Amino acid sequence: MGENKQVLVADDEDNLRRVLKAQLHHDGYEVHCVADGEAVLKAMAEHHIDVLITDLRMPKLDGMQVLKAVSERFPNVPVIMITAHGTVDTAVEALKLGAFDYVTKPFDRAEFRTVVGKAARTRELSQKHVSGDPKQRGRYRIIGQSEPMHGVYDVIEKVADTPSTVLITGESGTGKELIARALHENSARKKKPFVSVNCAAIPPDLLESELFGYERGAFTGAVTSKPGRFELAHGGTLFLDEIAEIPVSMQVKLLRALQEQEFERVGGIKTINVDSRLVAATNRDLKASIAAGGFREDLYYRLNVVHVHLPPLRDRPSDIPLLLEHFVQKFNTKLDRSTTGFEDTAMTQLLRYGWPGNIRELENVVERCMIFAEDGEVGAQHRPAEVRDSDGELAPGLVAGIGPTPGETGLKEAVKEATLKLEREFIGRALDQTGGNVTHTARLLKISRKSLQNKMKELGLRND
Repeated sequence: MGENKQVLVADDEDNLRRVLKAQLHHDGYEVHCVADGEAVLKAMAEHHIDVLITDLRMPKLDGMQVLKAVSERFPNVPVIMITAHGTVDTAVEALKLGAFDYVTKPFDRAEFRTVVGKAARTRELSQKHVSGDPKQRGRYRIIGQSEPMHGVYDVIEKVADTPSTVLITGESGTGKELIARALHENSARKKKPFVSVNCAAIPPDLLESELFGYERGAFTGAVTSKPGRFELAHGGTLFLDEIAEIPVSMQVKLLRALQEQEFERVGGIKTINVDSRLVAATNRDLKASIAAGGFREDLYYRLNVVHVHLPPLRDRPSDIPLLLEHFVQKFNTKLDRSTTGFEDTAMTQLLRYGWPGNIRELENVVERCMIFAEDGEVGAQHRPAEVRDSDGELAPGLVAGIGPTPGETGLKEAVKEATLKLEREFIGRALDQTGGNVTHTARLLKISRKSLQNKMKELGLRND
């Protein structure tokens, strides 16, 4: 079965719990057992449960109440109901409310095994659907499993299917357009246009006609009428990147278009109504721009209905290995290479580097490394000079130093020492992120539970 799936059995009969646990354990599952409905919700929060098997009649919370709560809090976990013959109608009602399936007492072992197996496979497929490529370890086609990125995913989930304006902030290269596309593709507007405009790339004197369009004869060269980006985005999403670059004189018309959902083309007198959802992005501090007179305060509040801040790469170092894996796969295809990854010394230096250009810079570095490394692993000698010679601050949360200075010990010993320090800090951060849950941490790190336990013992993390 590969990595053991975790099954939670909820029933107030001791004998039945023991029987089910024995059979499920024999079939290769990791099994947790509880005796009442309240304990179900507690166990679901503490463990990475893949399948829930629950009786209909239990103390504190019955099976239907448990189903409702689990469906709301853990919608991707299949729920199998246990029922006696006399309550089959209730079990059918549970199916209508979202239960995966039901089994009746006494159990047919083969049927029970089939139902649980189907539920486990359904759970696995749902996880792949949420994460895209499972090796990417992210959501919405965005790579990242660090705590700051989970906060971003939560905002996307809550606001994607609303008409609210969203302001995305973050340094250059952090992936702001990916967030805008995720908002569009997870909304009811996903079949309508997604129109992207880089405001910094358009000359100020052409920006108005680019956004709102123009009528024939509005200016020299306007030989035909042309719709603007607002019209093209009708029914869909308009993404204005680098919104801070819009001249103050244009911001008044933009504010009116946002508030009233109407405007006139340049040189036109007809009012055009549109229904487009606006997402804006900037790498500048808009409040500072307001204070300096470069940005209208009323436009800022109109844009900042929902705020999404993308953290810089230096604040999410645990995502660097995931991004490296993704870019290696990407450039293996593009460059026709068979690069397997980065050597420990190269990886350590990449984790130490400050990445002022964020993910965009990381992608370019990976491509350059793979061009010179060709096949096999990327070594320390393949790194660009700016990374190799960097003496900047370490990424927060990573090792404070790479080890002894040359002359005190050999290269292999220094690398081994630095790697152990890095592994200890990296695993420690993962354990903190999962609340100390070893099974969940193993999945997060993409290693087996046994390997993680051995590594924790080796690094002295068990007592911690």
